[in-house]
Amino acid sequence: MSIRTQVLSLLSLSSVLLVSFECSAAEPVTAASLRRDWHLAERIVDSIAPPRIPSKDYSIVDYGAHQGDEKDDRVAIIKTIWAASKGGGGRVVLPRGRWLSNGPIHLASSIDFHLEKGAVLLFGPNANDYLPLVFTRWEGTEAYNYSPLIYARNVHDVAISGEGTIDGNAESEFHGWIKRQRPDMDRLRLLGNSHTDVASRRFGRGHYLRPSLIQLIGAERVRIEGVMLLNSPFWVNHLVYTDHAVIRGVSVRSMWPNNDGVDVDSSSNVLIEKCHFRTGDDSVVIKSGRDLDGRRIGRRSENIVVRHNDMGGEDGIALGSEMSGGIRNVFFTDNVLRKGASAIRFKANLDRGGVVEHIRVRNMKIESFDRLFWFQLNYPGLLGGKHPSVYRDIVFQNFVVQKVGTLLEVHAPKQAPLTEVVFDNIVVESAEKNFILENVGNIALRKVHVGGRQLKLPKAK
Repeated sequence: MSIRTQVLSLLSLSSVLLVSFECSAAEPVTAASLRRDWHLAERIVDSIAPPRIPSKDYSIVDYGAHQGDEKDDRVAIIKTIWAASKGGGGRVVLPRGRWLSNGPIHLASSIDFHLEKGAVLLFGPNANDYLPLVFTRWEGTEAYNYSPLIYARNVHDVAISGEGTIDGNAESEFHGWIKRQRPDMDRLRLLGNSHTDVASRRFGRGHYLRPSLIQLIGAERVRIEGVMLLNSPFWVNHLVYTDHAVIRGVSVRSMWPNNDGVDVDSSSNVLIEKCHFRTGDDSVVIKSGRDLDGRRIGRRSENIVVRHNDMGGEDGIALGSEMSGGIRNVFFTDNVLRKGASAIRFKANLDRGGVVEHIRVRNMKIESFDRLFWFQLNYPGLLGGKHPSVYRDIVFQNFVVQKVGTLLEVHAPKQAPLTEVVFDNIVVESAEKNFILENVGNIALRKVHVGGRQLKLPKAK
């Protein structure tokens, strides 16, 4: 991002940021303060700049693509992107039909990668086709790894759109790597915590870190809209160091391990709305880097609105566990959460550090989860760290819930108890257990009912 672009971005959001800075964690949560909070959310949405892409179409058929799963169309697709880019940008169109790409698609600035209704882009199953390595962020640590299937770095004005389907391939070699990845995961975490030069963190042949389906890193003005996403090797939509992005009307049906629907990672000014998630992991999760590497970069995720989505997966919404750069000004409203392990899951551990604050969640309809609210601030770590994370200034308001195993479970470190959390107007038809609390400070229950009975917090022992 150029200095000029950064300045213009900051100027365009100055009024929004002023309001957010006035929302002090010490300010009592009142009806008036909540109105200001949600007014801020509206201003964030209004401030998000759309991509500027010329209205000129480039069909992949004109550059040699042929329908079917036998012929590799990757070269034709890349030629089309190059031609559109050389012509100043435009819409790269995949018409109705099946198209095969044996390897990744790398997007360029001022490109709308558009799949018409009935178009299916199937990625090839062989891992070596996704080399050479590219710069990426893998579970919060920078490295060089296999290319995400759709990838772009340091771009502006980019879209992925249409009513077609992007299929990571159920037969992909990457899916089997979940059983082989642990040594590489641990090695990357240790490298990220030792001031090792990023260029030397290389995970190619003989290593097993799965790439995302879509990753945009260092992008400005992004739109992902309308498409169906299937069979992701790892995270599905991964926004890294991205500013001004809208993900709208996307359907994710990908139940493989670690298939988060959207990961907002050290990114700002993001709207996620009207999407349908059926995922093998979190539906929507906010992150900002892991451990020393995340603190070194020090880029927050902030100014994020998630609304009117239908979520179903292992978890509904999550913050963390990679949140060492901090998270603030995040708003979830009017979402439906179906079934899974935890509806709301906030994660950290003593390796992380970082502050998560000014989080607002309201008007949620929830079906059945093992846990409703889970603050898992003792998430498994590797480094035996001394960097407690802080979660504070969080409000949950207006929940209608059918059934949960545990209403509120908190495991926080003694060094940083969970504090400044408000639960307001939470109505639960049934819960097997109300509370599991470890190191809880100042939290408040206002009109929290389970089975028609109003609850109070148990007294600290």
